[in-house]
Amino acid sequence: MADSTRHAGGARPSSAPARAASDAERGKSENGDFLKIRSIDHLEFWVGNARQAAFFYSHAFGLAVTAYGGLETKMRDRASYVLQQGKVRFVLSTPLGPEGFMAEQIRLHGDGVRDIALEVEDVDRSYQETTKRGAKGVQEPTTVQDEFGSIRRASIATYGDTIHSFVDRSKYKGAFLPGYRATGEQPKPGPLLYIDHVVGNVALGDMNRFVAFYRDVMGFSQFQHFDDKDISTEYSALMSKVMADGSGKVKFPINEPAAGKKKSQIEEYLEFYRGPGVQHIALATSDICSTVAHLRDTGIQFIGVPHSYYEVLEDRVGKIDEDKGELSRLGILVDRDDEGYLLQIFSKPVEDRPTVFFEVIERKGSRGFGKGNFKALFEAIEREQALRGNL
Repeated sequence: MADSTRHAGGARPSSAPARAASDAERGKSENGDFLKIRSIDHLEFWVGNARQAAFFYSHAFGLAVTAYGGLETKMRDRASYVLQQGKVRFVLSTPLGPEGFMAEQIRLHGDGVRDIALEVEDVDRSYQETTKRGAKGVQEPTTVQDEFGSIRRASIATYGDTIHSFVDRSKYKGAFLPGYRATGEQPKPGPLLYIDHVVGNVALGDMNRFVAFYRDVMGFSQFQHFDDKDISTEYSALMSKVMADGSGKVKFPINEPAAGKKKSQIEEYLEFYRGPGVQHIALATSDICSTVAHLRDTGIQFIGVPHSYYEVLEDRVGKIDEDKGELSRLGILVDRDDEGYLLQIFSKPVEDRPTVFFEVIERKGSRGFGKGNFKALFEAIEREQALRGNL
């Protein structure tokens, strides 16, 4: 949700978890999936200029600006734009002055994701259970309402200065939240379907701590695990564990750097973001070739891999529906597992700081994350790091 929480004395909220949960609190049986997450409701970005950011995301990604909150809607401290395509919903918020927690966060981190908001069946139970299990509360359950109905919401802290809001909008018919007005623009039909996964970067030694947070506090389970042998190049390495909710539809990979000869992409992110945070957002599509072609036309730049990657593609992944020449021209990667295959591509950072970037992914049976592409991809990322002088 649009995060309106003020912190006493302007202090930054501490990252979760506050303590280790006991076995009794973990609820690994009937209580394991207690959150009953319906979907990722939205991602809220805190940015230096929300109007300009909204222009970028609407024109580059084809998202419609469907709602607005600001001085005209009696918001005195911020302006927010809601953008949507399919089930992808972004909220771009900026402070209207230099004071306060939001302005401090933008000064520290630059533009980035503040809130990974989750639509749940029961906000009160979600908040009470997670805080009982060790989460640090950011906003207690509260109801906001207007002529379109009411929304129940609350929020807790996760890694760094990122939060998870819990939202129940089952009794609300408005454009987004009370305090926002509809712009009259409807979500455009387009190829972006939903948020496939959201990846967080944490410091060395913290990955397992936040894996435990998602398992013990939020009732998630480990979906996949990649160690430094899976994700390494000659110069750097990282480790990653993927946590998923009970449905398997909401997935949060957690990355940490591993020992290497040079600075890894995770270390570069942590240096420029000034701490842990959301590294990238994967957007699902039903036609990756046309989607990527359109995004390239609108100015999105993608990480490129050598042509040699495609020379051995068929030997590595077998028969696929797509034309290999078109995949090579667009720079799309392919990987196969026992359940099928996937196609994916990664953008360059969309900020001047080398922090947040996007992935576009099309799944054809595979539920994986492109393990077979890791080496080619991370060597390509290292080439970009070297150009920035950060390798």
